Amino acid sequence: MTDLPYRPNVGAVLFNRDGLVFVARRADMPYAEGPAGGWQLPQGGIDANEDPRAAVLRELEEEIGTRNVAIIGEHPDWLTYDLPPDLLGIAWRGKYRGQRQRWFAMRFLGEDAEIRLDLDPHPEFDAWRWVPLPALPALAVGFKRPIYEVLTEAFAPFAGR
Repeated sequence: MTDLPYRPNVGAVLFNRDGLVFVARRADMPYAEGPAGGWQLPQGGIDANEDPRAAVLRELEEEIGTRNVAIIGEHPDWLTYDLPPDLLGIAWRGKYRGQRQRWFAMRFLGEDAEIRLDLDPHPEFDAWRWVPLPALPALAVGFKRPIYEVLTEAFAPFAGR
């Protein structure tokens, strides 16, 4: 399975006015490592020929119901993770070994009431909250934790008000 490609993906580290970060709990994550493991940052696939900046805005609107954001930073590298062995051949219909991600730091410009997880008939998330940036790695499922550690360090300058 290691000869499978990585799925092109974007992710958003969305900061509010207080410097806290948006996390959401996956509604379909039975393999999460305890109650903390189902929380993640918004992320999603990049469509064919889609610019990553356009993709991250689209994904935010699809997943949390708003585009009322500003891009304030971008990680300079594409970050990758591999799926754990029990998910290889299952996730994404077995087409990918993991994801290759472009991450953006973003500032939420709206009010919390604008965040809507219920707009999609099959929502990806069932709950959300704001957390301090350093809390991200502990909330992530194990195979995503190293990326969250990188993001926590790289985007620390954006956590201030």
